[in-house]
Amino acid sequence: MSKNLSKLSGRKGLENNLFARMGEMSRESGTASVEALSQLADEFLMGKASLYGTLTFYDFMKPENKGKKAYICNGSACLCAGTQDAVRREIEKHLDASEIGHMTCLGRCHENGAFHFDGHNYSAKTPEEIAMILKGEGKWSDRYNVGAIGTPVLTRDFEGVKSYYAALPGILASGSEKVLEEIKKSKIRGRGGAGFPMGFKLEACRKEKSDIKFIICNADEGDPGAYSDRYLLEMQPHSVLFGMMTAGFAAGASYGILYIRAEYPESITAVEQAIDELRAEGLLGKKILGTDFDFEFKIIRAQGAYICGEETALINSIEGQRPEVRVRPPYPTTAGLYQKPTVVNNVETLAALHFILSEGGENYARLGTDKSSGTKLISLDSAFNRPGIYEVEMGTPLRQVFDELGRGYRKSIKAFHIGGPLGGLVPADKVDELTLDFESFAAHGFLLGHASVVSIPLDFPLIDYLAHLFDFASYESCGKCFPCRLGTKRGHEMMLKARNEEYKINRELLEDLLETLRAGSLCAHGGGIPLPVMNALKYFENELNPYFETQTTAS
Repeated sequence: MSKNLSKLSGRKGLENNLFARMGEMSRESGTASVEALSQLADEFLMGKASLYGTLTFYDFMKPENKGKKAYICNGSACLCAGTQDAVRREIEKHLDASEIGHMTCLGRCHENGAFHFDGHNYSAKTPEEIAMILKGEGKWSDRYNVGAIGTPVLTRDFEGVKSYYAALPGILASGSEKVLEEIKKSKIRGRGGAGFPMGFKLEACRKEKSDIKFIICNADEGDPGAYSDRYLLEMQPHSVLFGMMTAGFAAGASYGILYIRAEYPESITAVEQAIDELRAEGLLGKKILGTDFDFEFKIIRAQGAYICGEETALINSIEGQRPEVRVRPPYPTTAGLYQKPTVVNNVETLAALHFILSEGGENYARLGTDKSSGTKLISLDSAFNRPGIYEVEMGTPLRQVFDELGRGYRKSIKAFHIGGPLGGLVPADKVDELTLDFESFAAHGFLLGHASVVSIPLDFPLIDYLAHLFDFASYESCGKCFPCRLGTKRGHEMMLKARNEEYKINRELLEDLLETLRAGSLCAHGGGIPLPVMNALKYFENELNPYFETQTTAS
């Protein structure tokens, strides 16, 4: 990460954003020309190699993307559902194979068969429907169940802009210190995976002296199996915008940036419309509601890179740099976007602030458990009889979620990958031991993360799933640290050789690799991928033993 590049990128401000310009240049053909990129480099006073290094990192800007017309989801949920080969065969009847790329994932985990065409996502379509879509006659809506157990915080009905923002005048009048205090009273922890206290981040940013500060909504929900952020962005966008505004008020920030996945085009449209509604009501711009509070939004369309879910890689991305993870300290609250104090929060975390600030932080803290307050959204995939997005209080038994809300499974399931690729691999017989909160999952050797659920069928070979995980982690590595860059690829090679050849994995060698990844990686991408692998070795030893040199008991 270069501080000079960071500041050069910020010279022209958010409106003339370097990364957004690169995306616009790539949109028509799939990648930007060398000539156009050179002109952009000259405009921003940056080296051509720097911009080319950025361009070639992203799925939807790299030269290999040129000429792509359709993209097929290759996420874990669609893989386990076994739907994607048929989707590819149907699309190849209408498009050349060279015109088909991949996306991971489209957030259509509730029905699978997912693909992207002409700016929209589709799933669970018949061959006849696919043919119509590729002729430009498709419909891109989807439906999934939404429900709650206990007090709904994030799934409450939206009653209109005027009603929803009725509490805002009082919140602004109470002062930013009072707002921050309510957030701290709520004990809300980040819902993106790490579970870091939100109030701590906002307070740290607030204490920094700077003419400009930023609130960034990390809407780069890349965990296959997760679509809770997509639900909030598309069905409850004002909860996210309200949260960003009030978080900005508490931290002293006047700019809110939504970094939204390119894989979620409908989310981008929904948020744009919601921002227009706010502007029409006079709730954006200078001196909002006659106060000294200024606030504006900027949407940044991501371009396909899982690592951008890591907050410092996301910041580098917005600046037009390669999305490599930054070494910390300094933390973003001190030196974030354009080297200015910045708070990065997940979609779901920000969406909870409306309840916290209208109902009171203590009332929110009464929900859930002492250490995991509030509610949590959980994404159930198509293996459930009633897939969908469900909201429950933290501490709710996982069995209750699966049986009462999901209504059991359509097929025999041997494991659940919960919390994304870096989350724990939970055997089906462990479900009764878990409650939906950070502490329960950690105590049992798992990770709650995004609370996405990918169901692994009884007949799905775990060696294939582990190969898929390592392949995903290798492909999506930012490449900055060698344990992750090399280790994930070596893990993928091991699994492929064991599955396809007469090769037996040396258990000690694999465990050494996993420990190197865990302890030596710069961020949670490389550091987290060992967890589901170790879970698999521990709980599915009998299935995996034939692929190892010696059949020893896992420690």
